[in-house]
Amino acid sequence: MSWILDAGRVEDIARGAALLGTGGGGDPYIGALLARQALAEHGPVTAVTLEEVPDDAVVLTVAMMGAPTVMVEKLPSLKEVMAPVRAVGEYLGRPVTHVACAEVGGVNSTIPIAAAAALGLPLIDADGMGRAFPELQMVLPTLYGVTASPLALADEKGNVSVLNTVDNTWTERIARVACVEMGCSVIISGFPMDGATARAALVPDSLSHCGNIGSAILAAREEKRDPVGAIVELVRGRELFGGKVVDVQRGTTAGFARGRARIEAGSGAEASALELNFQNEHLVARTDTKVLVTAPDLIMVVDHDSGEPITTEALRYGQRVRVLAAPSDPRWHQPEALAMVGPRYFGYEMPSHRWDGSTDPEPATVAS
Repeated sequence: MSWILDAGRVEDIARGAALLGTGGGGDPYIGALLARQALAEHGPVTAVTLEEVPDDAVVLTVAMMGAPTVMVEKLPSLKEVMAPVRAVGEYLGRPVTHVACAEVGGVNSTIPIAAAAALGLPLIDADGMGRAFPELQMVLPTLYGVTASPLALADEKGNVSVLNTVDNTWTERIARVACVEMGCSVIISGFPMDGATARAALVPDSLSHCGNIGSAILAAREEKRDPVGAIVELVRGRELFGGKVVDVQRGTTAGFARGRARIEAGSGAEASALELNFQNEHLVARTDTKVLVTAPDLIMVVDHDSGEPITTEALRYGQRVRVLAAPSDPRWHQPEALAMVGPRYFGYEMPSHRWDGSTDPEPATVAS
C-alpha cells in the first residue's frame, strides 16, 4: 500500500539509511535538510510499493555521486536535484513517472525524497542495492541488464551533462572523471526502467525498512533499552566488536573517500583490535588474525551507547563504537555479483566472507 512521506518521517529514514549505508552514502543530516526543505515548499510525497508501479512507468534513480568527505561542505540545491531528472526525461522524449533510490545511504535515501517532492512525482519504496556501494555500476539493475545511461549529471554551478555509454562500467568511469572536474560531488539520475523491470531488479520496501530502523533506535533510547540490540534484531545480524577508535587514516582520491580505521577493545576481549578498510563504504572488517566480514555483506559502525550510525567521514579518534554485521540481499552472493562487488574487485586478495562467518565460493572471473 502507498503511504504519505512527510517531514516527520525524514529523520527516521535518514538514520536507518545511514546505518544500512555501511558507512557511505553521504551525511544523513545534509540529505534530511534538503528533503525537509523540498517537503516544506512542495508538500508531502506519495511513496508507492513496487507492486503499485505500472508496467509502462518510466522510473529513474536519483543520487549524489562523489566523495562523502566533500558532500559535507558542498551542499546541493533543489534546482541541482531536479536538473538531471529533467535532462534524462528530455533525452528519452518521455515524461518521467516515478523516482527511486539508487542505494540506501544517508544522503542517497533522502535526495530522492527531495527530487520527488520538487518534481511532483511519486517515490518508489525500494532501492537498487539494499545497502550502499562506492561505484555507479554496483546496483542490482546491472545484473538484470538495465543500462545506467542515459545518465545525467548536474553541479551547483548549473552545468548539466547527459552520458550515453556502451555499458555501466564505462558510465562509472566517465561520470567519475566528470564528477571530479565538477568538484567531486554531483547529483546524478539514470538507470531508466519500466515498471516490470523495476519490480524485478530493485530491493522492495527499503525506505520503510530504513524508517523502522530509525524509529526503533529512538524508541530504545527513550525506553532505556540498548539501541544496538534493537538494530541487530531488525537487520537480522550480529555484533562483531566494540571498543575505542585509536587511528583513522582517510584521504579523498579519484572521487572516493578511501582509508582505514583501527578500533581497540578493552582488556579481556576475545580480540584486541579490529581494522576496517573502506572506500566510501566499509569493505573489510578483520582482526589481527582473521577476516571477519567483507562486502557484499553489511559492515556498520554505531555509537557505543546511543546506537547512532557513524559514517566513514565522521569516524574520529577517541569515539567508543560498536561494529555490526548483517546479510546483504542474497542476489549479491551470485558469482556475477561477487565479481562486481566482492573484495577482490576492490583489491583485497581474499574470498567473500559472509556476516555469519562462512565464505562464498570464488567467482570464476573477476571484473577488471
